Amino acid sequence: MSDELAAEFAEHRAVLVGAAYRVVGSVADAEDVVQETWLRWSSADRSDVRDVRAYLIRITTRLALNRLRQQKSRREQYVGPWLPEPIAATPGEQDPAAVAEVADSVSMAMLVVLETLSPLERAAFVLREVFDLPFSEIADTLGRSEAAVRQLAHRAREHVHARQPRHRVDKARHLELTNRFMAASASGDYQQVVAMLAPDVELVSDGGGKRRAALRPMYGADKVARWLIAVITSEETARMEFSTTELNGEIAYIAYDGDEVDTAGFLAVGDDGLISHLYVVRNPDKLTGVPRRNQLC
Repeated sequence: MSDELAAEFAEHRAVLVGAAYRVVGSVADAEDVVQETWLRWSSADRSDVRDVRAYLIRITTRLALNRLRQQKSRREQYVGPWLPEPIAATPGEQDPAAVAEVADSVSMAMLVVLETLSPLERAAFVLREVFDLPFSEIADTLGRSEAAVRQLAHRAREHVHARQPRHRVDKARHLELTNRFMAASASGDYQQVVAMLAPDVELVSDGGGKRRAALRPMYGADKVARWLIAVITSEETARMEFSTTELNGEIAYIAYDGDEVDTAGFLAVGDDGLISHLYVVRNPDKLTGVPRRNQLC
C-alpha cells in the first residue's frame, strides 16, 4: 500500500512543486512545501478524496501560503530588491505543449507582479487562473467564503492584467532582441541601447548583499542605459562570457564567470516592441537552478 501511495504522489509531484513555486517564488521553499504535503498525504484519511490532483494542490497551496507568511521577516531584512529564483524548466509540466501553455504563469515578469498581490490574492489567482479549480474548492482551501474568494480572484486578475503586455513576443523575436541588446550594451553603444528601451523602463537587480547590484529599482532609459553599460564594460565583467538560454519558460541571458553562473537576466518587452522591464538576478543563492556553462547542450 505504501508503494502505491508513493507512486500516486509521485505522479503529481511536479505539478505540486509548480503550484508552490508560483506562490513562494523559491524552488527550495517549494520543495520543502511539497515534502510537507507528502507527510500530510501519507497520514490523511483518503476515503473521501475524489480528485487526488486537486486535493493535493489545495494542501500544497495552503502550506505555501504559510511559508510565504514566514518569509515576511526574511524579505524585510533582505539587502536590496528581492526577485524570484530563476529556474531552468517550467515546474509542474513536462509535456512541451503544456509547458508553452503555462509559461506565462512562471515568467519572471509574472512572478514579480504576483509579488505585489496579497498572499490570499496570489493563492486565489494561482488556483483559479493556472489550475482552474472551482471557486468552492478555493474557498475551502483559503478558509474564506465563496463570494470573498471570487472578489480576491477578480482583484488579482485585474491587477495582473493591468501590468502585463497585451501581446506576448514570440521566442524568436525575444531571442533576437536579447542578443542585440546585450551586444549593444557590451560594445558601449549608448544610443543603440537607449533606442531599445522604453522611456519609462524599469530595472530591478537582486544581489542579496552578496554581489554588486543596484540597491533600489532604477527608472528611465538614460539612467538604465548608463548603468548597464558601466556594469557590463567594467573590469569585473570583462572576463565574463554571455549566453542565452530558456529560464522560467522564456528567453534569458546568462553571464558566466568560467563555468559558474554569475548573473541571470530577463527582458520584458512592451506592446510597442521596446524593453519595458529588466530583471537581473545576481544573488548566488538564487542561481543554483540555472545550468552551469559545462551543463549546456
